[in-house]
Amino acid sequence: MKRRVAFPIAAVSSLLIAACAQTPTAGTGPSAAADMKPTAGNTVSGTVRFEQSGSKVIVTAAITGLKPNAEHGFHVHEKGDCSAPDAMSAGGHFNPAGKPHGHYGKAERHSGDMPNLRADASGAARVMWETDLLSVGSGAASVIGRSVVIHRDPDDYASQPAGNSGPRLSCGVIVAGK
Repeated sequence: MKRRVAFPIAAVSSLLIAACAQTPTAGTGPSAAADMKPTAGNTVSGTVRFEQSGSKVIVTAAITGLKPNAEHGFHVHEKGDCSAPDAMSAGGHFNPAGKPHGHYGKAERHSGDMPNLRADASGAARVMWETDLLSVGSGAASVIGRSVVIHRDPDDYASQPAGNSGPRLSCGVIVAGK
């Protein structure tokens, strides 16, 4: 005989409220987006949005065509140029403060260092993340006119200068107001 465990509504409500308090919410400020296009021989595509919310930028991404059940490096790159077949025209990681490459949760890192994308069994990934090292608009930290690049391998957050995340699978130029 199976026993059912009843959870008090107040306890469940408290857990839900706590979870929501730790999840970034959509901003109300300026926004920008990158339409991700596959590099030569690849299938990775999707959209990455940036929305200013006070002093933070909320980054959301919906990506398909990734290697299933794998992690992939995910960065803002310095140039808004995805014209090369391998996206090398996008340059290196966006790094206006001249910091070493590092983990997205540490202060000592490139502004463009973001969390790895984690693909599900169908090769799709969704992420929502916030940062105070980027901005949408004017200034040295603005993402507008830069690019987003998705890499084949996970970022190790340590190797210099770019985390050893391998070839570029997809690139998108970040455009204001999208």
